Amino acid sequence: MNFLKDELRRIAGKSLKRTIDTSWFLIKIMVPVSLLVTLLGWSGLLAKIAVVLRPLMRLLGLPGEAALVYISGALLNNYSSIAVMSSMNLSLRDATILAVMCLISHNLLVETAVMKSIGSSALKMALLRIGTAMVGGFLLNLILPASFAQIQLFSASATANSAFWPTMASWALSTLKLTARIIVYILALMFAQTLLEQFNLMEWLSKWLGWLMRLFGLEPSMGFMWIVINIVGYAYGAGIIKAARDEGRMTLQEGDLFNHHAAISHSLLEDTVLYAAISIPVLWLIVPRLALAVVVVWGERLRRYLFRRSLKAGVV
Repeated sequence: MNFLKDELRRIAGKSLKRTIDTSWFLIKIMVPVSLLVTLLGWSGLLAKIAVVLRPLMRLLGLPGEAALVYISGALLNNYSSIAVMSSMNLSLRDATILAVMCLISHNLLVETAVMKSIGSSALKMALLRIGTAMVGGFLLNLILPASFAQIQLFSASATANSAFWPTMASWALSTLKLTARIIVYILALMFAQTLLEQFNLMEWLSKWLGWLMRLFGLEPSMGFMWIVINIVGYAYGAGIIKAARDEGRMTLQEGDLFNHHAAISHSLLEDTVLYAAISIPVLWLIVPRLALAVVVVWGERLRRYLFRRSLKAGVV
């Protein structure tokens, strides 16, 4: 009994440290990005940007300024895209489309470099993620329930010609509430992750995922890697993938195929929790990514079968 208590204390302490580190990382990104977008709205520049980008965004059923959310997520991460979202007028429908697009192609610069180090073509992976994000957004625009458009998820804290200090006060309050809400979710996430690591539950779970890997078009032995990238994220889990390749447990082609899946769908736990914290339905955050990842992998397998000598792993 005392041993269990000691283990739980150790897990809680480790989870708290991770939560503090992640939360500080969040604050450093979220506050300045959110402030910048709020100031753009207050000055009227956001409305002008929206006019320019409206034709492109209309194809996805989004307002023009929504491009800023996607660009922020693609160049940085999901924390920054949420920060931008919180400073705009967006319905649940808008936010769901944007969330899925950012989940597919967030942190492009860092994660593309990681995928290249494992053996995939950086250009192919970047284009694959951006293209799939656009396709995903287009399809969601067609199939999302009409009722989602009636739910106002965010209201802009600033509009052009508003008084400056009331605008800043409104921004500060909304940012504080959103940050606190996400930190609570992060604490729960870190505790769950540490618990799985402490009792070696991830390795045990991976043994039961062979059938799922076959459905995804991957090798059954990739179950553990799949769990890792979906719990700790791609950048952290890439070390395990690289080790498997370096030790001869996975070929270059198998690793590249795994990247095709992971490029579209990874961090199903952490990133899903972040968007669920702002009230986006979990089902719409997970199912589209998995479905698109399955289509991409089986499409790549078909391409390899038909054109064996073209577009080799690590080339294009």
